[in-house]
Amino acid sequence: MTSASVGIEDARRHAEETVRRSGTSFGAGMAILPKKRREAMYAIYAFCREVDDIADDDGLTREERRGGLSEWREEIARLYEGRPEFPTGVALLEPVRAFDLPKNEFLMMIEGMEMDADGPIIAPSMETLLAYTRRVAGAVGQLSMPVFGAPKGAASDRFALSLGDALQLTNILRDVAEDAAIGRLYLPAELLEKHGAPKDPARIVGATGLSGVASDLGDIARGKFADAREALKDLDWRTVRPALLMMGVYEAYFTKMEKRGWALTGAPVTMSKLEKLAIAARCSLAPPRG
Repeated sequence: MTSASVGIEDARRHAEETVRRSGTSFGAGMAILPKKRREAMYAIYAFCREVDDIADDDGLTREERRGGLSEWREEIARLYEGRPEFPTGVALLEPVRAFDLPKNEFLMMIEGMEMDADGPIIAPSMETLLAYTRRVAGAVGQLSMPVFGAPKGAASDRFALSLGDALQLTNILRDVAEDAAIGRLYLPAELLEKHGAPKDPARIVGATGLSGVASDLGDIARGKFADAREALKDLDWRTVRPALLMMGVYEAYFTKMEKRGWALTGAPVTMSKLEKLAIAARCSLAPPRG
């Protein structure tokens, strides 16, 4: 990571281009926001993308990945002192001030990336898995809620953290085969032991007991979706429509995996643009019912 002297407009373009290049499913949700809020979400996403890219770069040594993330820790410190240097840091400066974004959540995200950088993560304990999802997904939610315009408080926190867990657990279930191919296994050790499934990424795809592990972890994810929906009762659902769009898409992924019997051995489930547009339309008109 190198520092850069960059103007605010160039920094904003850099963040927006990062979002577009990624092809993220979150793009549609960000696109429906007013300009200033949309720019803030682009900057938050660009930060998340950049630290994730460092943690996942197999071309770097563990020390180099750690070093890159340490540079981002220093950049967050500079950001909150009003003197960021990285393009994405510059793009974050106005959102941090305008929406009172919590510094600790940026650091939590970096902590989660450090867990991956030190990895690969293989069969973590349930406690470690949920600590990981809190950092890599919960932090995104906690940074996003102020940008959406949600009020501070228990309901916003519960919604953001529950939905973050639900989305990340759904991702983990969807990507078992893909993760295993690069030596990762995020499924928790307790469930692997319960169902007699191997803790070895090279043996997990097609293993006896895998569907049972997935079903149990799916029950936890389903509970997290339900918790988010319960918290939504104390919020104005219109304020968090970008999050609800993502919730709708991921619940659809979840349902598809469940309907095929938690068979996680083939290609990940997918959705067409038409299906995603239908979900977006529903979430624009009413909150999800589950």
